[in-house]
Amino acid sequence: MSQSDIEIRVLGSLAQISASDWDSCACPETAAGGRPIDPFTTHRFLKALEDSGSVGAGTGWQPQYLAAFDGDLLIGCAPLYAKSHSQGEYIFDHNWAHAYERAGGRYYPKLQLAVPFTPATGRRLLVHPDHVRTGQAALVQGAVQLAADNRLSSLHITFCTQEEAEAGAQMGLMTRVTQQFHWQDAGFGDFDGFLASLSSRKRKNIRKERAQANDFDGEIEILTGDQIKPEHWDDFWVFYQDTGARKWGTPYLTRAFFERAQETLRDDMVLMLARDARGAFAGALNFAGRDTLFGRYWGCTRHQPCMHFELCYYRAIDWALSNGQTRVEAGAQGEHKLARGYLPNQTHSLHWVADPGFSDAIARYLEAEREAVEEEIEILTDYGPFRKVEMEEQQ
Repeated sequence: MSQSDIEIRVLGSLAQISASDWDSCACPETAAGGRPIDPFTTHRFLKALEDSGSVGAGTGWQPQYLAAFDGDLLIGCAPLYAKSHSQGEYIFDHNWAHAYERAGGRYYPKLQLAVPFTPATGRRLLVHPDHVRTGQAALVQGAVQLAADNRLSSLHITFCTQEEAEAGAQMGLMTRVTQQFHWQDAGFGDFDGFLASLSSRKRKNIRKERAQANDFDGEIEILTGDQIKPEHWDDFWVFYQDTGARKWGTPYLTRAFFERAQETLRDDMVLMLARDARGAFAGALNFAGRDTLFGRYWGCTRHQPCMHFELCYYRAIDWALSNGQTRVEAGAQGEHKLARGYLPNQTHSLHWVADPGFSDAIARYLEAEREAVEEEIEILTDYGPFRKVEMEEQQ
């Protein structure tokens, strides 16, 4: 197969492609059953964003999904969006935008190949298992050509896998390295086994925080699949709105997203709610992949000491250990996660900038940033909470 045989189509809606065709590239591992590696690039997740109005007109995320065909066979697809701002991305390029516009350029709109509002590493160039290299090349070339034809400033592929970053670099894209804090099972067995791997001081602190969080007259419910009912979203919507208003000004997801999630995504979700006689007062929403639990949203309506740590970090670890998952990604930022067993890990993205001079300047910046990030990861890892022998084994 040659590149000239491949047709790239730009789709304004996922209604233009069947779920089975899209998922044959997005999550081929589910053909034999089980969960996808991660649910965020599945047809059902992306379409829930679209159907709920969380992306689309007026949101700054205009779908431009790519589909690469060899005849009638879909060999690759990608969640691509035209962006009029840099919100909801978590790989920050605000300084690039300001510099470009101060120099007289127009940074927006740009193209973003990403999962909206989702700082979770996963495949972005969704290719058929039999056409990996050809499909990746077709999608990258198609995205770059779309940006060039429309005189857009740039293309950004964020939270891609390391393998995709290496492939993109070979195709001439700039690579960026950033970091997040992830928890990794090192054969702990259960939460007590995890605690036993920590230094004495950190272990005592976690036990203290868990005791404080659970010192209320009620219970913490952990719900997934059909255990999640429509009324649970009434509670969680209040939590989500409060956190979203404080962190972003306006919550990214609409209320309709959670209604759609109840219909199509509840098997992908793990919802944790703290409840007493007055009702639910705090909650954390996670998504379950094949081997990883992805923490996404948290909120509360009243303060309970350390409840955020309990729901977002400790219960997530406990659930992962109890359900055969080896990793927890608890979202973007947060060096406070380090003391709770989450170690720094590299995250990757790819970038193309149309203006040659600006592209050269960004390339120099990215090289310096990469060195700084690698040094910071090394330093932070040394400050991790594990006893020294466990730290060496996890590295």
